[in-house]
Amino acid sequence: MEANTEITHEQTENVIGKENKIVTGVIWQQLLLFFFPILFGTFFQQLYNAADAVIVGRFVGKEALSAVGGGTGTLIQLLVGFFVGLSSGATVIISQYYGAKRAEMVGYAVHTSIAFSLVAGVGMLIVGVTAAPWALRAMSTPEDILGPSTTYIRIYFLGVIGNLIYNMGAGILRAVGDSKRPLYFLIASCLTNIVLDIAFVIGLHMGVAGAALATILSQALSAVLVLWVLMRTKDMHRLELKKIRFDGRMFHRIIRIGLPAGLQSVMYTSSNILIQSSVNALGTDTVAAWTAYSKIDSLFWMIVNAFGISITTFVGQNYGAGKMDRVHKGVRTCMGITAGATVLLSVILYNYASICYQLFTTDAQVVVIGEQILHFLVPTYFTYIAIEILSGTLRGIGDSWLPMIICCLGICVLRVVWILTAVPLKNDILTIVFSYPLTWTVTSIAFIVYYVFFSRLKTVGRKR
Repeated sequence: MEANTEITHEQTENVIGKENKIVTGVIWQQLLLFFFPILFGTFFQQLYNAADAVIVGRFVGKEALSAVGGGTGTLIQLLVGFFVGLSSGATVIISQYYGAKRAEMVGYAVHTSIAFSLVAGVGMLIVGVTAAPWALRAMSTPEDILGPSTTYIRIYFLGVIGNLIYNMGAGILRAVGDSKRPLYFLIASCLTNIVLDIAFVIGLHMGVAGAALATILSQALSAVLVLWVLMRTKDMHRLELKKIRFDGRMFHRIIRIGLPAGLQSVMYTSSNILIQSSVNALGTDTVAAWTAYSKIDSLFWMIVNAFGISITTFVGQNYGAGKMDRVHKGVRTCMGITAGATVLLSVILYNYASICYQLFTTDAQVVVIGEQILHFLVPTYFTYIAIEILSGTLRGIGDSWLPMIICCLGICVLRVVWILTAVPLKNDILTIVFSYPLTWTVTSIAFIVYYVFFSRLKTVGRKR
């Protein structure tokens, strides 16, 4: 190995001697104990953008609201989502090595992961700042929001390194079973973001620039906090600044597992860019309604993604420990709990759609369009559950390429086909958004068939 990561015998014995509840405890309890900190952490992470949207939308206007969401949000997700997908490879690798109690390999993975975050952050900064105007124009962004959208996205990417370091550091902590401290850090940074939003947008009248500045400063705080914890731990995932470097073989393993997830995120976002372009063509009111919907819709995504992260870590550690029976029971349990949570959320959002939208805007037409979108999509959320849980499960054992292909064909390609063929025939918002439940349903069926009959996990389970 190229990296010189030293783990003392005392540290190793300390880790080996302590009980790992993820591989020994009651399954549903372990999933929920892991889920809730991730859920609340994701909630506070989403609150970054939600706070921007609420404050900007109510105190600056619908054009500014469109600028901090819509196309800017999609472009940010394109780049950041690709990195987060790649970094999931590190989470899987670390969780497996940690479950197997291989301290040296955990050390290599941690230092390579942080080095990757720094390099990726610099590259993303350059691309985001220079390509923003071209990308926004390519998405048919309305002229009245092009200027503020460009300002927001450029400032955001100037501080993107903090975002990447936090996401990688939080992934490391979650891989070893620590989901609470990433939550605490996000609470601190989210509160900071809200205070800075009020100060910059309302107090100093900085508009979307103030909202973007508040976001990157808050993300920098969360990055500092997660690095501080990694550097102070006595466990095998301890970070030492002088040892941050690329280990060739470990980086290859991380990318081999993470690349499919990264490509999957890019494909998701690329198809969503096409959808955003179709929405943009319907005018500023519809763009504002879609932007607000994306903030409300994030409640579902943070729940289902939290369960996806939980099952990935649960499966990774139990797979590493050779406990295949717990792996299969964990999948079934996680699927059931996720379904129950989805139904409950869907009922709440459907019945309180108007109230949800009025948090973001006072424009009556925007609220009407938004309610229409919400009432159409919310009842279809359940069709996505199998995609998230089964793809998370398969990532946990390192089986990520074929699931990526399933998502590519079932969601991305089919979604593009729908937009290019159906929307020209009936160009309205409901025709556009129908692409979501259509592709979720087809892809869920494909995932279930693959998991039950063909997956590597199923094969391993049968052999044992």
